[in-house]
Amino acid sequence: MKASCIVIGGGLSGLAAAIRLARFIPDVLLLEQHTRLGGLNSYYYRNKTLFETGLHAITNYAEKGDKRAPLNRLLRQLKLGRSTFDFQQQKSSEIIFKDLAALRFSNDFELLRSEIADTFPDSLAGFDKLCSFLDTFDPFQPGPFRSAKSFLGERIRDQLLVDMLLCPLMFYGSSVENDMDLSQFAIMFQAIFREGFFRPGGTIKDFLHTLSDHLTALGGTIRKGAKVGRIIHRGKTVSGVELTSGEVIECDHILSTIGSFETQEIIGQHEPEEKGHRLGFIESIFQLPATCLDQLPRDRTVIFFSDSADFCYQQPEQHVDFTSGVICMPYNFQNVEIGKHFEVRSTHLASWQKWLQTRQDMSRYEEQKRAVRAHSLAVIEQYVGSFGEHVIFEDTFTPITIERYTSKKHGAIYGSPAKIKDGDIGFTNLFLAGTDQGFLGIVGSMLSGVSIVNQHILPNY
Repeated sequence: MKASCIVIGGGLSGLAAAIRLARFIPDVLLLEQHTRLGGLNSYYYRNKTLFETGLHAITNYAEKGDKRAPLNRLLRQLKLGRSTFDFQQQKSSEIIFKDLAALRFSNDFELLRSEIADTFPDSLAGFDKLCSFLDTFDPFQPGPFRSAKSFLGERIRDQLLVDMLLCPLMFYGSSVENDMDLSQFAIMFQAIFREGFFRPGGTIKDFLHTLSDHLTALGGTIRKGAKVGRIIHRGKTVSGVELTSGEVIECDHILSTIGSFETQEIIGQHEPEEKGHRLGFIESIFQLPATCLDQLPRDRTVIFFSDSADFCYQQPEQHVDFTSGVICMPYNFQNVEIGKHFEVRSTHLASWQKWLQTRQDMSRYEEQKRAVRAHSLAVIEQYVGSFGEHVIFEDTFTPITIERYTSKKHGAIYGSPAKIKDGDIGFTNLFLAGTDQGFLGIVGSMLSGVSIVNQHILPNY
């Protein structure tokens, strides 16, 4: 079998890349190792109920008329009309540093600025200067790592405000411990604070079906359960892939969206040891009956929290770091229809190594998950109120779960701390897109696939 172009990985970046290619190339082949598409943003069933993995909130919301906005540029590149989706905006979100300060923000940037003016008046001028700098800064230019934390500290007087601004941006996109690259900061600042959160109506399953149906309608082919065992190459030119089943598929170009380390492994090369830890996370789902809605916040979509001024964003020494995290309330998007049940989700930093050790004894692993989930529930109840007695279903994903279903090294959803911004990994016809290319968030990840296709592959056709 032969295809003009193979896309490895059926996550959102891979789907977007394949759709973009299929608009111009007839025989595009998308290979996904799992039986479902979506990668980190997928779904599963328990008790005849669909539960989503990922897609808590999509960043980069934009109104229809803003043609330069990433969301609208993405839709144009994929030839998808906005009317295809029912976009539901967040109500509002909040950053809470317990007993110290709180800042609300929404898809109206002025809300955050007014909150800073009220809570940190001496730092407002510095914040405005930061915004002016970001207006002219190009985050996509290649360059060495620049510490966002140091950059902010030089411009904003209050370290508490610096950490509060970094908290949601790190939790939603930093692969670096206790910091993030200034370019990554600029991308996420725009995505979260200036543009904001939304999600498509329906479930992630509906969203994935829309994308996959569009791809096949354009002539692309999707193969699930097709894991690539080896990329076939001679020197710096690839000629195809060999699946773990032994099947060989020839091609002219390959785009890999599975990560830089993961791609190097199937090339037969190995990257040097990375500096710093890959960051893992643990997530718990708490399902509640709709009758409990009035007991929980109805105007907060996401809450980012820290229980101290010393915000710590690093791999914990124990299984989980409960001192900070994210609380997502997916029922708090505008115009969401709530059925018989709704969910509250919690996310914390977690140690892949600790969970790997525990996983050697399955009964102990499950016991540890239950203990961690109970602890997480107690923590998040401090921010949203008590609801534990009403939980009718609960589940927890560890870094081991993520690694098992996505093959992400150490279950690190943000990939390697080192990014390859131009997608060039040293081959003439093999390129990298997705998380390790450096675009962040769901819209960013999809634009990553599109941009690398535009830059490296389509010029050859």
